[in-house]
Amino acid sequence: MTSENTLTDQAQQILIDNDRGGYTVPTAGLYPYQWNWDSAVAAFGFAQFDVERAWVELETLFQGQWADGMVPHILFHKNDPGYFPGPDVWACEGPIPSSGIIQPPIAATMARFVWEQDREMGQTRMGALYPKMLAWHNWIMRWRLHMGAVCTTHPWETGRDNAPDWDKTMARMDASDVGEYTRRDTAHVNSEDRPTKFDYDRYIKLVQLGRRLKWDQAAMMAESPFRVADPTMTFTTLRAARDLHAVGEALGKDVSQIAADIKRLEAGVSTLWNKELGGFDSRDVHSGEWAGCVSNASYLCWFAGVENPAMLARLRDVMERVPYPVPSNDPDAETFDVRRYWRGPTWAIVNMLIGLGLKDMGHEKEAQALAKKTADLIAEHGFAEYFDPFSGDAAGGGSFTWTAAVWLAWAGRD
Repeated sequence: MTSENTLTDQAQQILIDNDRGGYTVPTAGLYPYQWNWDSAVAAFGFAQFDVERAWVELETLFQGQWADGMVPHILFHKNDPGYFPGPDVWACEGPIPSSGIIQPPIAATMARFVWEQDREMGQTRMGALYPKMLAWHNWIMRWRLHMGAVCTTHPWETGRDNAPDWDKTMARMDASDVGEYTRRDTAHVNSEDRPTKFDYDRYIKLVQLGRRLKWDQAAMMAESPFRVADPTMTFTTLRAARDLHAVGEALGKDVSQIAADIKRLEAGVSTLWNKELGGFDSRDVHSGEWAGCVSNASYLCWFAGVENPAMLARLRDVMERVPYPVPSNDPDAETFDVRRYWRGPTWAIVNMLIGLGLKDMGHEKEAQALAKKTADLIAEHGFAEYFDPFSGDAAGGGSFTWTAAVWLAWAGRD
């Protein structure tokens, strides 16, 4: 096992190596652009040794904000022909070439963490960033709510691309006319670790739909076959709202609307509780059908400030049964796959969000245990994109930005 000091040095170097001048890429080759929630986590990592660089990361992300407040999930700062689908496929008209969808809005939470490193130094930076983060929050509240829960309009938005949550909805989609395209991801990593062609056809079909509708949200709401109320988006949006409320108060802003939004989102959380499953689940807005999945996103309830004894019992059970928790899918589910992306592997990024929430809600024992298991996983198997939850074997990309940031900001501390 590598010493903690050496691992910390390695983690810092990964962030430095993945820096492209104001933004970090998740890892060289596989992901050559700026990804939204990856970048927010990178800022949290940078803040542990370079607060100035952390602010720059967040500011660069919001340079791509659209006029309506949306912050895209990818910013294509420099064209890389090795990546698909690139800016020409998305055909968006933001200030920076970008995708037309979002990702979990954790930027406000990470910005608050960065600010807390040095409030005096970051006062002006936070003052400038706050209205931009609020505009994104307002965009989500306008366009993505269903019964108070936050919906996703593309699996990529949640960050959990091929999670079983989407299987039933995707199965109803016809992608027979998607046409020919060449994937680039499987040229960089093992295809058995990545989404299937069936899934990818539907990802591209949804991109083509958005492009045809010129990314008009009202038109997409009316025509898209994919609209799923999801724990990832709901819990991260609720947490972001709480952080925006706290930051707004500290800045002397009127936060009454955010307070109302928090209550609305809290009510939405209850609509994601699947009684038969005994867990937080995704539901198809069009059909009303439950996905029937307990994922690692189901455990983000504490991150959102939502207590749930049944989820705590589930977490304790999975942490006892799985050597390297938290798996991205229930190990007892028929859809469980130890290596295929979000259908089973453990992700350090989600572990950190779960762990931070556990600590906030007073579950110190579970929070510390999860941090220790995640630290051991990284120490034994490196800074991989994700990991086999039983063997710990690394999977996906290597020298991964957010895994390094997780070590610096959470797992490797103390």
